Amino acid sequence: MKTEILQILRTTEDYVSGQELCDRLGVSRTAVWKTMNKLKEEGYEIEAIQNKGYHLLSYPDVVTESEIKSRLEAEWAGNSIVYAEVVDSTNNLAKRLGEEGKAHGTLAIAEKQTAGKGRRGRSWSAPPRLGVWMSLLLRPNLKPSCASMLTLVSGLSVTRAIEEVTGLKMQIKWPNDIVYEGKKICGILTEMSAEMEGIHYVVVGIGINVNIEEFPEELKQKATSLKIICGKKIDRVAIVTAFLKYFESDYSKFLKTEDLELLKMDYEYRLVNLNQKVNILDGKKEYTGTAIGIEKDGGLLVEKEDKNVVAVTSGEVSVRGVYGYV
Repeated sequence: MKTEILQILRTTEDYVSGQELCDRLGVSRTAVWKTMNKLKEEGYEIEAIQNKGYHLLSYPDVVTESEIKSRLEAEWAGNSIVYAEVVDSTNNLAKRLGEEGKAHGTLAIAEKQTAGKGRRGRSWSAPPRLGVWMSLLLRPNLKPSCASMLTLVSGLSVTRAIEEVTGLKMQIKWPNDIVYEGKKICGILTEMSAEMEGIHYVVVGIGINVNIEEFPEELKQKATSLKIICGKKIDRVAIVTAFLKYFESDYSKFLKTEDLELLKMDYEYRLVNLNQKVNILDGKKEYTGTAIGIEKDGGLLVEKEDKNVVAVTSGEVSVRGVYGYV
């Protein structure tokens, strides 16, 4: 009931009477009163005036199920939400939910991760209540070879969401980082459970530095946050709900062709590597070239110094700018 009451309070400019809430929700006045008290305990500032009703004055900075669902614009992405105050990693939580049979579009989200994961086994720092640490569970009817493209689809959706909320233009460092002026804002880790004949589920993990004010010395040169850039606190749930909205649209386009053909132009527009010199570290091999875009299967197109063009696939390949991170 908390979600429904929050939705009503958010979409009503004036006061909402207790009786109106009872009639709309089919519950007793006592049930409404108890729910209002629970919301107040969680940090919602709700004014209650006799003979007028209830009015939402402010809301806390939380990423709970009720808060997200009361602001959700997506149809299926985030329709089921599993919230945890503390978790080892949201990807691990989403994988457990996948094994339990949870539905396509289930969102796992937490305030704090104790063992956040990055690409290639790296750890991911996740301070509490300062970022967005979430994983989306998907059950696509696709060949397993297509799953890696979901990293790029998600990256595009994240940039759109951040751009909507902040007004900033974000860039994508292929294949899985979102950056601003050369510093990392977000990382994406996609994991899959599959067999030869098909995918059981895919988990797309997303970590966004939202309201972090300071980074460890070793990260200061290559990481930043939206609060540092904007100079003000950013609404985390606004980013979550915008991402879910844009992901639905981008995912739908992806499914139409089962590749990035319909998203390629938008992705390349934000590609920080585009027309830049890059170092490619492919196992024991290393070479330099110029990134000239992406292919529709998600590979990074690189023109080598001998003018031959190769498509670099993510896997264990590392791409760095010649002079630094990007």
